Amino acid sequence: MKKGFAYIILAITFVIGIQVNTVKSQTYCNPLNLPYQFNADSPFKYDISDPTIVLYKDNYFLFASNAGGYWYSGDLLSWKFVSAANLPFENSAPTAFVIGDWMYFCTSLSNKIFRSKDPVSGNWEIYNSNSLLLAVISDFAIFADTDGRVYCYYGCSNNDGVMARELDANNLLNPIGVPVVCRMINTLKKGTKKPKENSAKSGGTYHAKSSWMNKYNGKYYYQCAELNSELNNYSDVAYVSDSPMGPFTFASNNPFSYRPDGFVSGAANGSTFEDKFGNWWHIATVTAPKNQKSQTRLGLFPAGFDKEGNLFCKTDFADYPIIMPNQKLTNLSKLDPEWALLSDNITAQASSILASCPVTSAVDDNIDTFWSARTGKKGEWLMVDLGSVCTINALQLNFAENKTQIIGSDSLFAYQYLVEYSTDRKNWKKLSDKTTNTQYETNPYEAIRIPVQAQYIKITNYHLPAGAFAISDFRIFGLGTGRKPKKVTEFRAIRDFRNPQIVKMSWKKQSKTTGYNIRYGTDKDKLYHSYQVHKNTRLNIHCPDKNKAYWFQMDAFNENGVTPGKPILSK
Repeated sequence: MKKGFAYIILAITFVIGIQVNTVKSQTYCNPLNLPYQFNADSPFKYDISDPTIVLYKDNYFLFASNAGGYWYSGDLLSWKFVSAANLPFENSAPTAFVIGDWMYFCTSLSNKIFRSKDPVSGNWEIYNSNSLLLAVISDFAIFADTDGRVYCYYGCSNNDGVMARELDANNLLNPIGVPVVCRMINTLKKGTKKPKENSAKSGGTYHAKSSWMNKYNGKYYYQCAELNSELNNYSDVAYVSDSPMGPFTFASNNPFSYRPDGFVSGAANGSTFEDKFGNWWHIATVTAPKNQKSQTRLGLFPAGFDKEGNLFCKTDFADYPIIMPNQKLTNLSKLDPEWALLSDNITAQASSILASCPVTSAVDDNIDTFWSARTGKKGEWLMVDLGSVCTINALQLNFAENKTQIIGSDSLFAYQYLVEYSTDRKNWKKLSDKTTNTQYETNPYEAIRIPVQAQYIKITNYHLPAGAFAISDFRIFGLGTGRKPKKVTEFRAIRDFRNPQIVKMSWKKQSKTTGYNIRYGTDKDKLYHSYQVHKNTRLNIHCPDKNKAYWFQMDAFNENGVTPGKPILSK
């Protein structure tokens, strides 16, 4: 009996182990790895932005500006591209929504509304061929309330509010009555200043944009992107009301979606949605290399509502692997597989190097720089040295465009490559074989099903669409063999007397520490905002409410993991 009992315990342990490994293997990493589709007769471009995700008939559908189509997925991990010939993808800011058994689609400055019961196939019909309202507005959102009424929000401005118009759900979604100005009350602002233009990220003059609406526990959360004048980029904010027509009040923990720094930054111009299990997510636009033809990518961030009804978004370590849950979660920290970045500022070698694109740029964790080989020929390679044997759990390749020209090309639009690993640079084993890949993916991410021990990782080119073999960053995740950094026990967080919205932070540099993740908020248990710092030991953080005290916590991290700090109250 004891022997049989031992076998049962062993079997249970084995099954539990499989389940744990399965959960951790179901991860993703921002920026999202999407299969793209290009027209070889058009200029090479995938400036993807303004994303919307809608759950419909057990699939998630992702729409974005400049995509040339849309994607669908059953699990938010693996995406398939759909090209629907009759949809106006040349227009910007597409949006989708569900009413009854139909999914609807429309874009800015278009007079047509489309609908489909089978969007997986790409078959859509024209529902309204002459929508006079949608033909003259942009950056709008259409929201179907739980009582069957439908509203359109547009003309968003943080000076006057947002325009709202009810639509007839039974008559081609035509407008009903007259438009209403929904007041947007922000007690933190005395006036509006026009910040500097930032064409790369904001597109020009200052205004709020990218409308979106959610309903949760009877309250309405109107969301839009506002320019952060301190960092000159956009973040998403929420205004809350008891009525779909407002007035809306500026949420106390704004901006709720904000990522000022990191491998990817931005986290704005997005939308919020609920998954199959009741978990909330925020899909948003994030930055991409400034010196390349594409300007933006997409990021998916865990989100939620706390007990007080605050909408929040988890953006700390948002460009590290994140677990995709298969059940309802109550603690977003459980989405962290606790894998560290092993490839930051390590040694690298390559088959060839362009003088303007050094090999160090492939391992500097900076999306704005890249290494490039001299050619795109088969056999060009990049090899990194982690410094010691580490556990490898996942890798992310961020391909760069160098000398890329696709117009008129009959090439296969796909990166084909082989990734190998070694402990001694002599004996190599396959880690990832993509030599027959046929999908065009610019940010391929892969979790290793069975983690391996390695010091050296090598990627060899087999085929690329055009140009030279170039990599912005070869990111490797896992755990080193050393210790986590020491706990940060002392740092200063002091208000700037000239501008009480600014908190000046300073701390002593620690040895064996890669960087610091600073989390902050108005409650020590609600540190929803974050700022990631690597080399600096001083930082000015903009806190929206000058009349409230903010709590700060500094977590130190290195290649062996994260050591949480203790929250302190700013002075």
